[in-house]
Amino acid sequence: MTSQTSNARPVPFEDVDTVFLDVGNTLISIDFDWVASELGTRNVACVAEALRRAEAGARPSYSHRLFVEGVPPDTDHFRAYLTAIIERVPEAAALPTDRFDTVLTELRQVLRPDGRASVLWRSVMTGVPDALARLHARGLALVVVSNSDGTVEESLIEAGLRPYLTAVVDSALAGYEKPDRRIFEHALALTGARPERTVHVGDLYHADVLGARGAGIHGLLLDPYDDWTDVDCVRAANLAEVAGLLGA
Repeated sequence: MTSQTSNARPVPFEDVDTVFLDVGNTLISIDFDWVASELGTRNVACVAEALRRAEAGARPSYSHRLFVEGVPPDTDHFRAYLTAIIERVPEAAALPTDRFDTVLTELRQVLRPDGRASVLWRSVMTGVPDALARLHARGLALVVVSNSDGTVEESLIEAGLRPYLTAVVDSALAGYEKPDRRIFEHALALTGARPERTVHVGDLYHADVLGARGAGIHGLLLDPYDDWTDVDCVRAANLAEVAGLLGA
């Protein structure tokens, strides 16, 4: 599904020797089966695929609200993210406001009881191990750059993906979050990568593409359902497609 708008900035794929990778919705996704099950116990009938589609469709507006409009400092980001997903599920959207809020409150407590992202983000995305193996075999350096809570390396180890990676940069440990260019500059310094020969792959335009560009790195957006139609960057459906673009 490789696509780009007419004014998209090209990525010199033939010159890339380093790939920075987001984790959420790039390598590992939410356990949508678990979320669907929890909704079902609350009499909200929903299948995992509907949630997966809702999550992808929520990204453009959620990204704009978080990184462009801005949110109050005390915002519960996980609840806001969960709300953006669940409100796109027809069965949940039809609930009375008070009931919807109750369901969200209960889900928030169940899905992240101790605040650790690794509890929920635990499903390796289809085709990811093979794509990483292909990129690694081609000799590309693969580096995770993730906004997380200090648990992303643990998640990657449990998922069996850590052996493919040269380094892992977790915002909670680095001290900066995307789109702050300093987290990308930290990753460049850590690995000795050159920004003009590096492409960052992620799922949120404002955090991943614009953040990477701030550090002189090329950005590529994952857009599995063609929801981002007005962005100035190359888009791909999944990491397997990215591997193809990079000749792996």
